Amino acid sequence: MSRSLHFDKTGAIVALQFMAMLVKGLLAAIAVFFLGCPLNVHAGQSAGGTGAKTLTLGVVAETNQRQVEDHFRDFARYVGKKLTGGAVTEGKIAAAPSQARLARLLTERRVDFYLESAYPTYLINSVYGAGKLLLRRWKGGQAEYRGLILTHRSGASARLEELRGKLIAFEDPGSTSGYYLPKFFLSKRGFKLAQKGQIGAAVASGEVGYVFAYSQERLLEWVLAQQVAAGAFSNDDYDALDDKKKSDLTILAETDNLPRHLVSVRKDLPPL
Repeated sequence: MSRSLHFDKTGAIVALQFMAMLVKGLLAAIAVFFLGCPLNVHAGQSAGGTGAKTLTLGVVAETNQRQVEDHFRDFARYVGKKLTGGAVTEGKIAAAPSQARLARLLTERRVDFYLESAYPTYLINSVYGAGKLLLRRWKGGQAEYRGLILTHRSGASARLEELRGKLIAFEDPGSTSGYYLPKFFLSKRGFKLAQKGQIGAAVASGEVGYVFAYSQERLLEWVLAQQVAAGAFSNDDYDALDDKKKSDLTILAETDNLPRHLVSVRKDLPPL
């Protein structure tokens, strides 16, 4: 689990190929999610000492793991009940603090499947080699989404070209719409991006500096206060803003669409 995740040229090309596969809709050809097919999951021991099958959903949560587990518990139980051909199966949740830890749980067969957006799925499945893609999933009523690069309406950056020599904010390193898509979008158009340690850091005239906000709320606060020249997050997060905040923002660019969410299983899960 020690492979580097830095955004180098080779890694970006491989990731782009993975994303392009999704955009072209190849996942749509995959069979409908489990639909009544018996699932060979790992066996555990029930309280009474008899063998009991379990199906474990893995989720990434850096904080509030207990609340996240509670949120998904009914869903895991429902899936476990529906996917085992009538056998008694218990649906469980395993929360991991990072994609790397979730990948380890998949490799150790302590997690059977997980739900994630495109970039974390690429990391877990292709970089760590711990999972395999099963299908695309709607989330929040959306089949697809994209990244937006936004700035304050009265700010000094009215065009992408005016971001050179300035600092922008991405959401977090594991975000598809708030990091990977907008960063690759800018890189593909010739912008040289350099990570900085904090707001106020010096940025060379020929580059675009960036920092991570680690929350959509903080990122939006920085953009509205003009502490950064621009910020990036998803179109559905933008749609959820109130009219006042929208009126203070200008969209500088939009990335390509990607499937909103994906379902993957551990790599050694038997064929369904």
